[in-house]
Amino acid sequence: MVMAAPDPVDAAAAPAGLRFSKMHGAGNDFVVLDLRGGMPPPDAALCRLLADRHRGVGCDQILTIAAPRSADAVASYGIWNADGSPSQQCGNGARCVAAWLVRDGAAAGDFVLDSPLASHRVRQLDDGGFEVAMGAPAFAPAAIPLSGFEREAEAYAIDIDGREWPVGAVSMGNPHAVLEVDDVDDVDAAPVATLGPALQRHAAFPQQCNAGFAQVLDAGHVRLRVHERGVGETLACGSGACAAVAVLARRGRVDAAAGVEVALPGGTLRIHQGADGVLHMAGPAAFVYEGEFNA
Repeated sequence: MVMAAPDPVDAAAAPAGLRFSKMHGAGNDFVVLDLRGGMPPPDAALCRLLADRHRGVGCDQILTIAAPRSADAVASYGIWNADGSPSQQCGNGARCVAAWLVRDGAAAGDFVLDSPLASHRVRQLDDGGFEVAMGAPAFAPAAIPLSGFEREAEAYAIDIDGREWPVGAVSMGNPHAVLEVDDVDDVDAAPVATLGPALQRHAAFPQQCNAGFAQVLDAGHVRLRVHERGVGETLACGSGACAAVAVLARRGRVDAAAGVEVALPGGTLRIHQGADGVLHMAGPAAFVYEGEFNA
C-alpha cells in the first residue's frame, strides 16, 4: 500500500531557540510564548508548526503574553488557534496565562488581564486554580453575530441537510452555538464529529462558531463537549462552558446564580453568574514542561 505524503510543515517559520511553556487547563492545551522582550507575534505558519502534534510541540492554541493595554492590567494576552487563525477569547487560556504570570512574579492575588477584546479580573484560588470574570453573555443576534434572525430567541432553527436543529446562540466575546442533548441521550453519543463542523461553518454564523453539546444532569451539573472553531473537539473549552450555562440558564434549566459545575472530557469547570450578569469561570491551570523549539 502506498501512503500519501503528509502536508508539509513550514519549518522556516520558527525562529531558532524559541522558548515556550507547555500548559493545559482541564486538558485544553497551549503553547505559551512571552513577547514582552520584543519578539513579534507568531504568524499563521508558525502557529500551525507549533500546534502540529507530530512535527511541532502540539497544542489546541498558542497564547502570547505581552505588555498590558489598559492602566489596571498586569499584562495582555493573544490567542491563535491550531490552524493559525486568531481568536478573541479563551477561558482556559486566560487561567493558564494567569498562572504563568504568577509564577513569573508579574502578578499575585487579584489582578487584571487584557484579552484581545476586553479586560478581565482574575482571582487566585486557594486550591491553586484561578477564577476569571468572563463578562456578560450577549444574546442579540447582531452581537453574536448570527445572520438570518432579527429577534432574540431561546433557540433558533438551524437547518442542516434538511433537518432543523434547535440551537441556542450567544457571544462570550466569541460566537457559540449550544445544542442541548435530549435527556434520554448521553452526551457521549452526541454527533460532535459531524454536526459540530456543520454548525461551525453554517451560514447563520458569519464568523463561524464554537459548537457545544450539553447534557443537563440537574440545576447545578452539566456535561459538555465542544467542537471549537479552528481546532476541532477539545478536552475543555472555558468560554464554551460559560456559553452553555448562559443558554441553559436563560431556559431555566440550570441555576447560574447558585453556580453550575460543567464536566468536560478533560475536567470540571465551575461557572456562576453575579448580580451584574457577569459570568465567572473557575478551574485549574497546569504547567506541563518548558522547552526550546528548534525546527
